Amino acid sequence: MTGVWLRMGLCTPDMCVRAAVLGAGAARRTLRLLAAVLVVLAGVPVALTARHARADRRARITGAWARLLLRALGIRLDVIAEEPAEEGAGPSGGAGPSGGAGEGAGALVVANHVSWLDPLVIAAALPSRPLAKREIAGWPVVRTLAAGSGALFIDRERLSALPSAVATVAGALRAGDTVVAFPEGTTWCGLGMGVFRPAVFQAAIDAGAVVRPAALRYREDGLTSTRASYVGEDSLLASVLRVAATRRLAVEVRLLAPLRAVPSARRPEARAALARSAEALVRAGIEAPDGPPGRGRAAVHLPKPAVSPLRS
Repeated sequence: MTGVWLRMGLCTPDMCVRAAVLGAGAARRTLRLLAAVLVVLAGVPVALTARHARADRRARITGAWARLLLRALGIRLDVIAEEPAEEGAGPSGGAGPSGGAGEGAGALVVANHVSWLDPLVIAAALPSRPLAKREIAGWPVVRTLAAGSGALFIDRERLSALPSAVATVAGALRAGDTVVAFPEGTTWCGLGMGVFRPAVFQAAIDAGAVVRPAALRYREDGLTSTRASYVGEDSLLASVLRVAATRRLAVEVRLLAPLRAVPSARRPEARAALARSAEALVRAGIEAPDGPPGRGRAAVHLPKPAVSPLRS
C-alpha cells in the first residue's frame, strides 16, 4: 500500500531542521500562539456556516481564514503565478489565474509537501479544495475545519479504495473545482523533495482537467528555511512552536504553467508522464537560486515537459 499513496521521506528534525536566522522573543511567541488558537476556535463556527455555502463563496471564506491564521503565526505569503490562464473561474477557481485553464473542468493543483501548513498556504493562495486522509474525519475541531473547506476525504490505507478515491477527485474536477494534492505522499524538509506518485493524476485525465504544478518554498530573509517542516518523528506541537519562534518566516507559492495529458489509449503511461512532467517543474521551482521572490531573482530555466503545456 505504501507504493500507491504513502511514502516514507528521508528527512528527520535532527538531520534537517536548522536554527532560526532570527528568533522571536518570548512575548512575540506567546502572542502568536494565542492569536493562532483564537483564529482556530473562531474558524469552527465559520466552517459550520461555510460548508453549506456555494463552492465559490466557501473557497473565499476558507482562503480568508487561512490567510488570517498564517498572519497570526507570523508567516508572510508570496504568490507568483507563471503564465496565468484567462479569467473565468469555475465554482471554486477551476479556471483563471486562481486555478487552472480548463474549460468546464477544474484544475488539479499538485505541490511538493513540506509542512502541515501546506494546505493552509494553498488555500490562502487560491480558491481550492484539499484532499484529506479519512482519519481526519475522526479528529475533533480539525474535521470541522476540513469539512468547512470542502475537503475531499480519501482512504489512503486500502489499495481497494484507490479507484473510488480517483473517481471522487475526478467528479470534483468535472464540477469545476480546483483540487489540491501532494503526490509525494509524505513531507520533506524543503531542501529537497520526493517522487510524485501517479495515481491522483488519473483523476485529471478522466475529468479532462488541467494539472497546475505549484512549488512551495519556506524562507527566512530570502534563504530557504526548514523551520516550518513537519518530518520524521516530529510532533505537530514541536513544529508549531518552531514556526512561532521564527521571525521573518515567509512562504512562496510559485504557480507554474498548467499541463494537460497527451491523449493516449494507455492510461498508466499517460498518468506516469503527467506525474513526471509536473514533478520536474516543481523540482526546478524549489531548487531555484535563493533570493527575494519576483524581480530580484535569477531566471529559472524549467525543463521541457513530456506532456503538452496549456497556453493562455
